[in-house]
Order: sequence, then structure tokens, then C-alpha cells
Amino acid sequence: MTLPTAASVTRNPSQEQLRDWVLAHMSRVQVSEHGNIGYTTMVTARLAPSTAFVSDQPTGKPTMSRAEYEQWAEEQDAFIADQDMVLIEGYIGPDPDFRTPVRLLIERKSSNIPAMQQQLYFPVEDEAGFEEEHAEHGFTVIYTPGLLAPGKPDDRLIAVDLDHYVTRVFGSDYFGESKMGGLRMWNHLVHERGGLAMHSGAKVFPAEETGSGEEELALIIGLSGTGKTTTTFREVKGSLPVQDDFIGLMPDGTVHATENGCFAKTYGLDADDEPTIHGGAIDPEAWLENTRIDPITRQIDFFDDRYTANGRVTFPLAEIRHRDPRDLPKARYLFILNRNEDIIPAVARLRPEQAAHYFMLGETKGTSAGGAAEAGKRLRVPGTNPFWFEDDASQANRLLEILEQHPLEVYLLNTGRVGGDADDDRSKKVTIDVSAAVQAGIVDGTIEWETDPDFGYDVATSIPGIDDDELLQPRRLYQRQGRDEEYGELVERLRRERAEYLDGFPALDDRVRTA
Repeated sequence: MTLPTAASVTRNPSQEQLRDWVLAHMSRVQVSEHGNIGYTTMVTARLAPSTAFVSDQPTGKPTMSRAEYEQWAEEQDAFIADQDMVLIEGYIGPDPDFRTPVRLLIERKSSNIPAMQQQLYFPVEDEAGFEEEHAEHGFTVIYTPGLLAPGKPDDRLIAVDLDHYVTRVFGSDYFGESKMGGLRMWNHLVHERGGLAMHSGAKVFPAEETGSGEEELALIIGLSGTGKTTTTFREVKGSLPVQDDFIGLMPDGTVHATENGCFAKTYGLDADDEPTIHGGAIDPEAWLENTRIDPITRQIDFFDDRYTANGRVTFPLAEIRHRDPRDLPKARYLFILNRNEDIIPAVARLRPEQAAHYFMLGETKGTSAGGAAEAGKRLRVPGTNPFWFEDDASQANRLLEILEQHPLEVYLLNTGRVGGDADDDRSKKVTIDVSAAVQAGIVDGTIEWETDPDFGYDVATSIPGIDDDELLQPRRLYQRQGRDEEYGELVERLRRERAEYLDGFPALDDRVRTA
């Protein structure tokens, strides 16, 4: 598309220039003792209620008419005419045969956002080639934090036009709307090409550590805040992170990466438990968002959530140990994360139909990443992907199709607790070390399994490095504590609620529904 006319446009400024603008012209900014910059936003999470797809037909998602969209586009273009703007150009994905050119046009007075986005795009090396690619199949994100949308939820708007691959953002200063502006449209593009875009991290286990003698790729899906990034970056058997947030899975098992950097949660970030992310977050090149920096000592406090627990950071992958996202091996494993608090085991092994079933359920406990409306609540988000563009049944149906063509080993991992919440002293936490032992057991093939009588998936009877069988089979914890009746009620409630939930998707493959 032709970009709107602005008072001025600075094309692809350097990180140094963006940093100078932030320090000179933005309030709510601090510099940490490490030299990286933190900004405190007015909007603290993505604005799902304010997001609408442009369509005159039902899409299965919130929509706005083409006529209304055009009115908002005109208003935004008129606003931009008087603004100094920044244009950031790059690619989603590094593969020349699959990468997608994308442009972000945003007000210069919010220069932290283009600075963060620049770290995630793969760079443009041939400007003329980029222009040709963008004209053919490029994305555009037009972003005006300073322009509200009166009458819309929170007086803000994210309008997604998939017909022209344009997203317009009004009134939010939260970086996630820029990042997802491109990746939400990429969901649609990958599906059109026969694959499945997944809200997923990716990591590789090196050849010398696998039973196959070859490098093995694992995909890790989960809602923001459920441990996806932690699981991805946690080193297990020499594993290396590839991506922390979005990938495309194709029918032959090929995996396409999306981002050249990381966008990680910072609340609770511990140097011992998550050394890779912690190291990235204190790098001078990193950009912090809603992460406490003491105004006197300039020290970063990753455990201060007085403003929000949804603190974030971006940093380039080049600043940490990682596996280059090019030329990846085909996917071998899929880990579906569920931050649960009662009867989900630390790990369960799933058949293909069960994999699509639990993928569709997308069960977890919500965190601050989804805003106050989700934090602490039991959620079901199909595919753990809140950015899907149509009837969510198409996600699970596509996954089942892919698993039938390229079988994966699929596992359900609980990253929460068993037996109750953190205030219940009868409960037990599934620690990061336990999750690491689970991954090692999967790669080594050393886990012993048996079929769970209630849910039909396989549960572990033993895993090297885990000596607590109640984490592996929660039924045992409830039996030991004399809570058999409570366990039975939970089983029946889950069965009933899951069936009722999936009945709300008529287009869902019956094999997925009944798995």
C-alpha cells in the first residue's frame, strides 16, 4: 500500500538515533545501571476487546465493516499528516523463499516502539529487492499511539485488514500491538500457504545429545505467561533456543521462524533459573517495558509488580547463545503447556487426535500478559493463540492434518501445580527443574508410561531425576490425602466442561472433539 503523507519520515534510523530521540523527547523513561532503557506504558497489555477484523461478512471473530474501517483510516491519515514519523522495514522470517516483508510506520515521539521492533525484524540487505517483495506480498502496520479512537473499548482500536495486509493501531503505547500487528497477519498468510502459524517457541537439542544422533527440534506452545519462553530458553541437554513466540509449521514438518530477537516477560526473572533471558534483559542493547528501575540506584527489580506483572523486554538473539533460525531440522516434538493447579500431571503423552484435542482446548490459568480480565482465571484459548483470524476450529483441524502427514511426538506439560493453588499447603509445584527433567527424559527415551484410566493419555510411572510420583500421577496425591471424592468430581467436571466447550465449534473434526 502507499503510506500516508507525514510532516516528515525518517526511514530505518539506527538504534543509536532512536535511543537519542527516546531520551530527549519521551517522559516515563529511565536508564538502568546496565545502560539499557526502560519505559513505563499507559496501556499495560494487549487490547483484545479493541481488536477487530475488517470484513462485511462473519469471520468467527469481532469484525468492523469496510466502510467504518475506511473512515478510521482517513482520520488516522489526517493525523499523520502533521506528525514526524519513523519507518522501520524488515522481514518476518529469514528464509528467502518464505520470508514476509513488513513495514512499521509510527510517531517519532514513541521511538521506543520502533527501536524494539527493529530488534525483532530480520534486516533488509537489498532495498530495491525489499521494495519489490513488499509490493507483491508485504505487510504494513500503521501505528499512532497519540491518536485515540473515541467510542471504541478503552477509546482505542486495532483494525486488521487481511484483504490488504494492513493493521492500524490507535491509542496504545504498548509494544505488543506492534509486534502482533505483523504476526497476526502472518497467521493468515501461513494458513493460506497450507501450514499452521503457532504461538510457539522453538528449541533444538544438539545431535550429540539425542538418541537419533541428529539435531532434534521441539516446538513449545502456550499462552503468554505460562512458561513458553522459560521452557524454550532453559538449557536441557545442551539445547539452544531458536524462537520464543511464533513459528509456522508446514505439512512436511518444515518449521519457519519469524523473529530475529526475543520479547520476554521480565517479572520474576531470576539469573539462576533463567540465565539466558536474564543475560539478555540486562544487556545495554535491551529495551525494557514496565520493568521497575530504581530512580536512585538505577538497579532493575524484576520482582516488583506494583505497577504490573506484565513487564517485558526485547533484545536481539545475537546477544545470547542461540541456534540460528535458518535451515532448521524438521519438527520432532510438540510440547503443549498448561499452567494448571489440580489434576494435570507434569507430563502426559498424546496420540494425534488427543494432541489436536488439547491444542484446541488451549487450557491454562491466565496471567497479566492478557490484561486484568484474564489474570488468575481459568482460560481456554484454542491453540493458545489469541491472534487467530477466523473460526478457531480451523487451527485444530489443520494441526490434525499435519500430524497425519508428519507425525510428531506430542506431550502435554503442566507448568503450574498439582493438588491446589499456591495458598493450599497440600499442593505441589511443578518446578522448572522438574520440567527440565521431563524434557531430558523425552529426548533420552527413558520415561516409562502407562495409560491414565480417566483421560486416556499416557502418564509417566518413572522419569530419571524426578522422585515424586505424585507430580507424575496427581491421582496418587489426592488418594494419599484422602481427597478421592474431590478428584473424581474434578475429573467429571473437566469432562463435562470440555465437551460443552468443544460443542461450540460445529466445524471441528469429530475425531478431535471425541479424543
